[in-house]
Amino acid sequence: MEAPAVFETRFPGLRLAHRGKVRDVYAVGDDHLLVVATDRLSAFDVVLPTPIPGKGRILTRMSLFWFDRLGHVVPNHLVTADAARYPAECAPYRAALDGRSMLVRRARSLPVECIVRGYLAGSGWKDYQRDGRVCGIPLPAGLRESDRLPEPVFTPSTKAAVGEHDENVSFDQAARAIGRELAERVRDLSLALYREAAAHALQRGIIIADTKFEFGLAGDELLLIDEVLTPDSSRFWPADGYRPGGPQPSFDKQFVRDYLLSLDWDKRAPGPELPPEIVDKTRARYEEALRRLTAPA
Repeated sequence: MEAPAVFETRFPGLRLAHRGKVRDVYAVGDDHLLVVATDRLSAFDVVLPTPIPGKGRILTRMSLFWFDRLGHVVPNHLVTADAARYPAECAPYRAALDGRSMLVRRARSLPVECIVRGYLAGSGWKDYQRDGRVCGIPLPAGLRESDRLPEPVFTPSTKAAVGEHDENVSFDQAARAIGRELAERVRDLSLALYREAAAHALQRGIIIADTKFEFGLAGDELLLIDEVLTPDSSRFWPADGYRPGGPQPSFDKQFVRDYLLSLDWDKRAPGPELPPEIVDKTRARYEEALRRLTAPA
């Protein structure tokens, strides 16, 4: 029997530090956080009322895979995802935490999202149509929607609160927010992470069109934090169906966005309920992405 979807967690013995769009974060001692991936889905920065059963477990497994594979590029905040090894105060909730949570080091999150684009899609395509640039970066003329870029580009954005929209910013704006030296460092790390992950994914039949990384500081140490290269934070396209010149089929939540765009909805909360067939097809896409990316070459 399939486990019920988890829309919101409640662990009375733990202190809730933050409830995000998808993850509930609990404080564990002074130095650690417990990050719990729910089955919530956000689209256009609005948390939808319909969960995707099992989604949190898929996101957790995928992030754990990438944390392990990319750990040589930059340290990350993961301590353990084994609920049996969590601190004693987590023990009463072990069954609920198992498979959808991570114990991580506490870090001060940088106030920018580090987006890398290898293909021209989404808001990047809209920017390019307007002035031939993406976040101030000039691109060659004549590119089509979904075209591969000559080189991946780093296009940071602001971090939006729940119900608000992220805003693309230039590198100079990001540098003013966090300091130029740190901005250059996260840019270079983001591009290195993307290139390695994209090469791995392509061998398994998936194009990573773009993705978002987040970084934090634990003292003076820079860490990769949050989720990594999941269908929530990336555009995953099937390589065998890639046809530039328009939108691409996907393994990510673009499928839900496309459905929502067919509705008369103003992209403001509350979001519309998702019908069962959209829920089932979304979950199937997430599962297929996980299967492909974690399969042996």
